[in-house]
Amino acid sequence: MLQDLVEAMLDFTDRQTGASPYPTPIETLIIMRSDHPKPPTHRLSGPVLCVVAQGAKWATFGDDRLEYRAGEALVVGFETPSIGRVIKASPDKPCLVLAFALDHAIMRSVATQIDTLSPPTGEVGRGVFVADFRGPLLDCAVRLVRLLDTPAAIPALYPLIMREICYWLLTGPQGPDIARVALASSPSQPVIDAMRSLRERFAEPVRIEDLAQIAHLSPSAFHRQFKALTSLTPLQYQKQLRLLEARRLMVTTSVNAETAAFEVGYESASQFSREYTRMFGAPPKRDLKHLLPANGELTNERARTDDLQLV
Repeated sequence: MLQDLVEAMLDFTDRQTGASPYPTPIETLIIMRSDHPKPPTHRLSGPVLCVVAQGAKWATFGDDRLEYRAGEALVVGFETPSIGRVIKASPDKPCLVLAFALDHAIMRSVATQIDTLSPPTGEVGRGVFVADFRGPLLDCAVRLVRLLDTPAAIPALYPLIMREICYWLLTGPQGPDIARVALASSPSQPVIDAMRSLRERFAEPVRIEDLAQIAHLSPSAFHRQFKALTSLTPLQYQKQLRLLEARRLMVTTSVNAETAAFEVGYESASQFSREYTRMFGAPPKRDLKHLLPANGELTNERARTDDLQLV
C-alpha cells in the first residue's frame, strides 16, 4: 500500500512544472518532492499533517527534535515556529511528502459521532508528535492523491476522505494526543486560545499575566502548560514569530533590517540583529545575500502556504 502512495505521488509530481512544493486542486493540500537532502528551513507550521511516503525528514520545535520516515506522519496541532530538514532523498528515491491542513472543525464533528471516544482529561499534552500512518490512514492518503486527477469530484469526495482520516486518527493509538489538540473540551484548548491571542499580537508587548488570564490559569501554571504543549516558553514563541515575520518582510518586500525590526515590535535594532543571528545563523544582511538569489521561489512558497504551513 505504501508503494501505491509513492507511485501516485511520483505520477503527480512528474507532471508538474516549477519547483516543489507543488500546489494541487485541493487548496489546503500540497505535495513536496526532494531529490536530495536539504539544509534546515525555518518556517511557521500547522495545524497540519505531513505524511512521508518515501525518504525521511526531521523537524525541531523548541528543544524537541522529531524524525519521521516512510509510513509516518508529523502531526502539528497548532501554529508554531519550527525548523525542518529533508535527511533522506535521492534522484532514484526522492523524499515525497503529502501535507494537508488539520481541520479542527471536521475533527470535532467526527468526534461527536464516536460513542467510544473518551473526553481528554488531565493537563495539556504534547501538541506535536509523530503518528503511524499505515493501514486505513494510508489507504485514505492514496485515495486523496488519486482524487487530484478528477478535480470535478473533489467537492463531493474530499470532505468524506477527510472525515475518514479524522476518524482513524481519533480512534488510533494517537487518539488521545489528537483529541488534546483538536477538541474544544480538551484541557489544552485554553492554552491554545491564549497562544492564538499571542500570535495575533506578537508585535506588541505581552504580559504573561494577561495570557494566563485568557487561559484561566495562574501565571506559573500557564507558563508550565505552554512549555509542555509547544516546547517553548511564551516569550520564546513570541520572539520566533517576530524573527520569522521580519525575515519574510525583508525577503518579500525588500525592507531593510531596521525597518523590519520595528515592524515586528523590536525597539532596538542591535538587539534584533543579535537575536536574528542566533536564530538563523547569520546577521540579517548576510542572511539576505544567501536568500535573495532564491527570492522568487521563497515568495511563491509563502504564497502557496498562507493557509497550510509546512514542516
